[in-house]
Amino acid sequence: MPEPILEVKALQTAFQNKTKTSTVVDGIDFEIGPNEVVALVGESGCGKSMTSLSIMQLLPRSGKVVGGEVRFRGRNLLELNKKEMTKVRGRHIAMIFQEPMTSLNPVLTIGLQMTEAILRHTGATKLEAIATADEWLRRVGFPEPARIRKEFPHRLSGGMRQRVMLAMAMACKPDLLIADEPTTALDVTIQAQVLDLMRQLLEETGMSVLFITHDLGVVAEMATRVIVMYAGQIVETTDVATLFTSPMHPYTRGLLQSTPRMTGSIEKLVPIPGTVPPAGTVLPGCRFADRCPVARAECREKPPELREIRPGHRVRCILA
Repeated sequence: MPEPILEVKALQTAFQNKTKTSTVVDGIDFEIGPNEVVALVGESGCGKSMTSLSIMQLLPRSGKVVGGEVRFRGRNLLELNKKEMTKVRGRHIAMIFQEPMTSLNPVLTIGLQMTEAILRHTGATKLEAIATADEWLRRVGFPEPARIRKEFPHRLSGGMRQRVMLAMAMACKPDLLIADEPTTALDVTIQAQVLDLMRQLLEETGMSVLFITHDLGVVAEMATRVIVMYAGQIVETTDVATLFTSPMHPYTRGLLQSTPRMTGSIEKLVPIPGTVPPAGTVLPGCRFADRCPVARAECREKPPELREIRPGHRVRCILA
């Protein structure tokens, strides 16, 4: 097997306020190999975005990685200082955020924001940076890149801003792209266009991707392997085909049962009762037990381990 590009080991992230410490990412482990698209899925509040921000060291001031390792090509990113990490972001690991309007600087033109990253990371001249920006804007579907470069973010639609973010992320040809719900704020038609564009660019560049989403339709379309998170922990990880045909964790089954299907027949959706427990909630047993339709008494007594039930398929459930 080729060496993984990214290795996350026992990652723990916590937030501190005046009264308590809340652990939002609790000891997760996963790897991403070369040219692999891995999806990280789960409900809002499960810790998906905090995982990506921990990898990039972009946590809010009250958040901190308190344990574990994040190894990129064998190098622990958590040991890097701010200056060293700045050289990694954009050049080696790029990130697309779920709301481009809050990610783009509203007082700078698109061209200035794109060329800044290219100049910082590639050593290109200003003219070369402009040419690279135009090339990527054209590749993401803008027939007049020079005009788009002169625009401010508020002058563009949501879909256009998301394509700009994709062009910015790809311009320095990173080894790993982290896409945090990149299509959530878009309508269905624009979402399909952005996903088609991402798939085409990934085939051309051969980069690896961590795709964060709660949309299982996007997972089926984009990913090769899936990591399911719940309440800050990984509860199941397997390949995409197995996830849709033989899910083993009750939470994964619940996600699938609550997702509409294009089968032609009318099916009643089965929602998962209750909500994700608040971050930092300490439960004696399985964190999903209170919402689980098959939970037993022992499920509430001892936390289950994430164990391998078949090659490449791990589940955190005593009933699996």
